[in-house]
Amino acid sequence: MNTPIFPVFDPAALSQLSQQFNQSFNPQFLQQLGKVADPNVFLDWLNAAGKNGAGAQATAGFGDLGISLDPAALEKLQIQYTAQLTSLWQDMLASRVPTIADRRFNAAAWHDNPLHAFNAAAYLLNAQFLTAMVEALDAPPKVKRKIGFTVQQMIDAMAPSNFLATNPVAQQKIVETNGESLTKGIAHLIADMNKGRVSQTDESAFEVGKDVATTEGAVVFENPLFQLIQYTPLTKKVYQRPLLIVPPCINKFYILDLQPQNSLVRYAVEQGHTVFLVSWRNADESLGHTTWDQYIDDAVIKAIQLAQDISGQDKINALGFCVGGTLLSTALAKLAAEKINPVASLTLLTAFLDFSDTGILDVYIDDMQIRMREQAIGHGGLMPAREFASAFSSLRPNDLLWNYVESNYLKGEDPTAFDLLYWNADSTNLPGAMFCYYLRNMYLDNALRDAGRLAVHGTKIDLGKIDAPTFIYASREDHIVPWTSAYTSTTLLNPKKPSRNRFVLGASGHIAGVINPPAKNKRSYWTNQKTGGDAESWLAAAVEHPGSWWTEWAEFLAEHAGKQVAAPRKLGNTKYDVIEPAPGRYVKVRAE
Repeated sequence: MNTPIFPVFDPAALSQLSQQFNQSFNPQFLQQLGKVADPNVFLDWLNAAGKNGAGAQATAGFGDLGISLDPAALEKLQIQYTAQLTSLWQDMLASRVPTIADRRFNAAAWHDNPLHAFNAAAYLLNAQFLTAMVEALDAPPKVKRKIGFTVQQMIDAMAPSNFLATNPVAQQKIVETNGESLTKGIAHLIADMNKGRVSQTDESAFEVGKDVATTEGAVVFENPLFQLIQYTPLTKKVYQRPLLIVPPCINKFYILDLQPQNSLVRYAVEQGHTVFLVSWRNADESLGHTTWDQYIDDAVIKAIQLAQDISGQDKINALGFCVGGTLLSTALAKLAAEKINPVASLTLLTAFLDFSDTGILDVYIDDMQIRMREQAIGHGGLMPAREFASAFSSLRPNDLLWNYVESNYLKGEDPTAFDLLYWNADSTNLPGAMFCYYLRNMYLDNALRDAGRLAVHGTKIDLGKIDAPTFIYASREDHIVPWTSAYTSTTLLNPKKPSRNRFVLGASGHIAGVINPPAKNKRSYWTNQKTGGDAESWLAAAVEHPGSWWTEWAEFLAEHAGKQVAAPRKLGNTKYDVIEPAPGRYVKVRAE
């Protein structure tokens, strides 16, 4: 049986939990608050939540670890909660509208009616109470994080804004539109049920190769794992050394080539670089047995060799984004062990090499969950794209799930066209064997960090042997790759020559921080020429600059790209001819 590691949002289960929550926490229940605050009752509720849908795998097994609640802290929480709820109840009876500081309840309809305002305020109070109870738990840190994550999933799912019966804005819209909003909402719901996911954008507004992934080029090589794209020059002269981009294999590459105005690929081509890019195949059952080692040898190292061969250069520049950076660094370490150094520079964007702190994703990683996955797909099968989508949505459920439930279904609003969200919905499958290896050896065992603990087809991996100047970028609000974790790459690469490492920190998150073109003049970034020591000390001495980090990277890349020569007149070469125009077939295959 294929037991999912990642939570799947089951509307029926969440509705049931919401009813339980509302029944347990309301003004009439004030006299029985002691029962809810009883440690055994609370832990029973947590275990029940873990078995009823969202967060089920994250909570699995924590009820057997001897968790307890501090009686003194619990008594204090009870007193505070009782006083605050009593005050709310008195305000409602006196028709006084409580202050509500939460953007989900900003609309006037929540404040115009004391009953709706009380409902929102009571929900926020109950959420605060549950969160405080989690903080009062006596539990190991990892278990406590899992419990906190699960409780937060429940809290977010139970917001009154998520249900028609308790959302005055949606009710008001039904009246104003004579029921049209309700009709459209039901139509949106049925359409999404057929798709198996919540729509975040107007997907009909985009087509891969027409509206996104539009930079001109051609596929010049393909095998069962990837296609290699070479992009058409946009300048009369280009740098001798090409740039090879290795994007993450858990997403489509066109996050780096959305539209001309926000395409990192096009930006690099405009700077005079000959750009090659790996377009990963969306795995199907025929790739279920494909291993991590095959991704290294048959894809990344092969792509490096192809870029060398087609460009006629012994040295290339290479960029790896997210897990693409992990794959690329592993490949370069393998080549270094074989006394081969194919790169003039290495760029890593929001990539893990040291998995000591994996941030919120840590709630999904433990030996039991990985063993379950290994038994299910470790020897053949697929890690389904829909589970990746659910996992990433669960990290920011209010932004990536519940606000669309409210707008699309309750209010009947049509999703707007947004290229980044279109990409976000275009998920990919991964081979089970490769995925399980990645989870166990990277996320659980953190084996890549230590020299010699991992081997690729018998060759031991030592990141310290990679011989190349390195540009390492991280995003300050990244919840996928915490920036402090990305910073530790400065201690793993060029350990004897740390001055060859340049670390740049950008504003915003995992994706928005990376896709920040200079023309928009948005956000900011931080630089500090000195690396070494801890991340916070680096930041304390760093200088903030307005705008995009892309210009900083462009200067770094130009330093290592060689002299400029006439741009090639054709793509590929006599050995590797054009197969089809970019973006190629592989990127157009959808997981559905």
